[in-house]
Amino acid sequence: MPELPRKAAARTARLAALPLGYAGRSALGFGKRIGGKPAETVMSDIQQRTAEQVFRTLGELKGGAMKFGQALSVLEAALPEELAGPYRAELTKLQDSAPPMPTQTVRDTIASDLGPTWRSQLTWLDGGPTAAASIGQVHKGRWHDGRDVAVKVQYPGAGDALRSDLKQLSRLARTIGPMVPGLDVKPLIEEMQARTEEELDYRLEAEAQRAFAAAFRDDPDILVPDVVAAGDTTLVTEWLESTSSLAKVIAEGTQAERDHYGELFVRFLVGGPARTGMLHADPHPGNFRILPRRDDEPGGMGVLDFGAVARLPEGRLPEATGRLIRIASTGDAEALMEGLRGEGFVRDKVSLDPQQLLDYLAPFVEPTKTERFRFTRAWMQEQFQRINNPRDPSFTVAIKINLPPSYLLIHRTWLGAIGILSQLEAEVPFREILTESMPGFAEG
Repeated sequence: MPELPRKAAARTARLAALPLGYAGRSALGFGKRIGGKPAETVMSDIQQRTAEQVFRTLGELKGGAMKFGQALSVLEAALPEELAGPYRAELTKLQDSAPPMPTQTVRDTIASDLGPTWRSQLTWLDGGPTAAASIGQVHKGRWHDGRDVAVKVQYPGAGDALRSDLKQLSRLARTIGPMVPGLDVKPLIEEMQARTEEELDYRLEAEAQRAFAAAFRDDPDILVPDVVAAGDTTLVTEWLESTSSLAKVIAEGTQAERDHYGELFVRFLVGGPARTGMLHADPHPGNFRILPRRDDEPGGMGVLDFGAVARLPEGRLPEATGRLIRIASTGDAEALMEGLRGEGFVRDKVSLDPQQLLDYLAPFVEPTKTERFRFTRAWMQEQFQRINNPRDPSFTVAIKINLPPSYLLIHRTWLGAIGILSQLEAEVPFREILTESMPGFAEG
């Protein structure tokens, strides 16, 4: 794989070809139906071919294209089974893998960041990557003090490719949308565009990772590798010895493993802000690593990639978040409406039925009503179909709700986390975790 970016015109052409390919397959499918082939068979074939083209293209281009594909992958559980099936294999490929860049490019980037004497600091570097993602890849190395380290190197030109891809995807949002049924891709792309510069800044990522590593240093279940060195496009951290990622648990884990790692996942996401003042805002399975087993018990969980974090204004999740979820869990629709208006979720002149509003918020509230809640694909699909069905009252609520800018990243992270828990089909003590760690939830 050559270094990023490919020629801008070539990248744009490959992205622009996605909806054209879909339209061509749909036209061919229409011809087959006229010829007597069952509609269900034709549609399944179109979806399979579309999935392969979409996510192969997004994965190969890396940059914003691959990042967009990874973001879609965490919401895969929301799609109806007849639609999700053809997409699932291609989506999950983007959660754990990507093609590598040349070794010499890696060494040149490290030299540019760490200086000409970098070999005296990094005494050994594996020739091939151990992991690769949207804007960089990771190599195993050894620091001069004997520590094994992970060396994350940003693809040359990654910034230009990321900005260009997201700009092109934004233009194509209307035509790409039908290729992934049921998902509104435009807001997702807009949020990615807003976070672009932060994710490209490895020094800023190093600052966040140091804070999380210090906060979780003595935690018995969560491990965050500390930062060893950082440059503009190179990040060296302690090596995390891991057997696999959360993606493997999703694919083949036992129920006990699903429940165990699902609980650790929630405890990290909800508990992290109180410890660090930041929310890890990239809940994608490849960032959550499975640590070696302890005796006969499942191991802990390692957490990677702190390029996307929400730096919370008050150093914690907004108190209103927990308070409003608690109010909704009691079924008090009028109090919920008043609270949401106060926080700007419902504008003053907007008229909404309080009970319909309460029903709309079911995905956020239902898991808090029992001691333990089992997330499932079927439950996620039911919620998603309900709020995207024009004939359902919840649909009208969705288009009237306002999301204040300060809640954008929190909202996206919460939805992503619910998507991952539903893929895991994990049962977790959700209410207990929110009571312990979410401001405003336990008060009442």
